[in-house]
Amino acid sequence: MNQDFDIIHDWITPSTRVLDLGCGDGALLLSLQQKHNILGYGLEVDPQAINQCIARGVNVIEQDLNKGLTNFADGSFDTVVMTQALQAMRLPHLVLDEMLRIGRECIITFPNFGYWRTRAYLNFRGRMPVTKQLAYQWYDTPNIHFFTYADFETLCVERNINILHRQCIAEHFPDTKLKSLWPNLFTQTAVYHLSR
Repeated sequence: MNQDFDIIHDWITPSTRVLDLGCGDGALLLSLQQKHNILGYGLEVDPQAINQCIARGVNVIEQDLNKGLTNFADGSFDTVVMTQALQAMRLPHLVLDEMLRIGRECIITFPNFGYWRTRAYLNFRGRMPVTKQLAYQWYDTPNIHFFTYADFETLCVERNINILHRQCIAEHFPDTKLKSLWPNLFTQTAVYHLSR
């Protein structure tokens, strides 16, 4: 299981209602159902991923997140989750607002584009980075908004969003030791637990 999935598990209350936006193959929802007995639904646009969800027995709805979440009433879920997809949304700030409208809390994970290795790649090679977290070329990437840990913190302040918890994920030394001192520079993946 991914490090961000482990953190999400710690922040989800058992036997609650969870909506996973851009749920992919349903792996997170399935593990939450098995370990926390949640009532979960996923939204996904990719037909192959939807088929994988169905094969796993995960409740999934085909929906383009860029078209909004107006089909869900206020407070429909206890927690709304989005892993590694906010940067691919056309209007991420509005998606975040919608997540906090339909859920009491939300959990977001995203790649930190301010990570020092990403900066170094661009600086020394003069090309857009291709890394484990950013595995696409510039011309076929789903990532249309490149933002950093610091950018996301500023967005939360501007939109009056409460940060309940935050975790910085780094895989290698010295990042693992320095991420708490300089999170914008040494965090590879950021994980946030938010509320209004």
